[in-house]
Amino acid sequence: QVQENIERFFTRFVEEGKATVRLREPAVDVCLSKANASNLKTFLSAVRLAHQGTDAGALPLSALVPAKTSEVEKPKVKMIITSRRDYPLTKNFPYSLEHLQASYCKLARIDTRVLCLKKLRKLDLSHNHIKQLPATIGDLVCLQELDLHDNHLESFSGALCNSTLQKSLQFLDLSQNKIKALPIQFCQLRELVNLKLDDNELIRLPFKIGQLDHLRFLSAARNKLPFLPSDFRKLCLENLDLFGNPFEQPNPLVPSVQLKIPLTLLECAARATVNSRIPYGCHLLPSHLCEDLEVAKTCQCGGACLSSFIQITVTMNLHHVAHTVVLVDNMGGTEAPIICYFCSLHCYSQFLDRYLQSNG
Repeated sequence: QVQENIERFFTRFVEEGKATVRLREPAVDVCLSKANASNLKTFLSAVRLAHQGTDAGALPLSALVPAKTSEVEKPKVKMIITSRRDYPLTKNFPYSLEHLQASYCKLARIDTRVLCLKKLRKLDLSHNHIKQLPATIGDLVCLQELDLHDNHLESFSGALCNSTLQKSLQFLDLSQNKIKALPIQFCQLRELVNLKLDDNELIRLPFKIGQLDHLRFLSAARNKLPFLPSDFRKLCLENLDLFGNPFEQPNPLVPSVQLKIPLTLLECAARATVNSRIPYGCHLLPSHLCEDLEVAKTCQCGGACLSSFIQITVTMNLHHVAHTVVLVDNMGGTEAPIICYFCSLHCYSQFLDRYLQSNG
């Protein structure tokens, strides 16, 4: 089917007997080569007319000799580029690509031509100089694996976390970059199975990391993590690597008290909203209040608290959340500090009684 089904013609090298016709459905590139330039021009003219709806009998076509099977190339699905010299500057990427690797190419940004490859399942842009990610990566609706390790990234945008990557992305490698924190929306990437964050400058992990219920492999070695978020307890991992982080020594007896007594009306309303699971959204509440509710803390009693709470760090054996744990330090430890929250003095005092008895 040609009529109204041509997306674009590529005819820069038609004098050399080469051209490409990009179809809409199916989304493939038909590549022509080794053709007689004059015959190729006539053929392309006929295809244009057919696309515009011209009757087949009026098309300037001679009898065609079927091509041999050996002369017809299958759509290219994989391309690996490992040097700047081999990176295509004048030629387009095959529209049919499902796996593209462009490493060691000194790329400072992601090529917009790559963002048009709607069939991509695996994109490897490791070992480049990329500083920023365009939000349009989220338009790659089939993308399952994204490798960006060894670049110059300083952030991972919230827009990407709210894109179609939520439903497709399973593997993400952000290791060896300069990322200090991940956005609150990061945990919307619910299909993630393997996440690599090694050798960054992370001072914290995502607050709601426990929402990544498909996550099985997590590595965040050699960062600047002082402790783990409370939600970390909800993970169920096969392999965990947190080696080389400057974890603080936990001290449950020295709490950070941020209680406001009596509770403000805003705190009471927010706690009631979260605890009773009352639906809310930006159509009902100001956006900043919605954001506050999204990061509500959970007390040991199961209740919620927002800006009024008591915070401590306690020791957690990482084998509680992972089958295989890489040692946290050179001393053979597999324990790390994790944050705990309490919504009231009563809840904290109950915890303190249990803690003192068990360490009594």
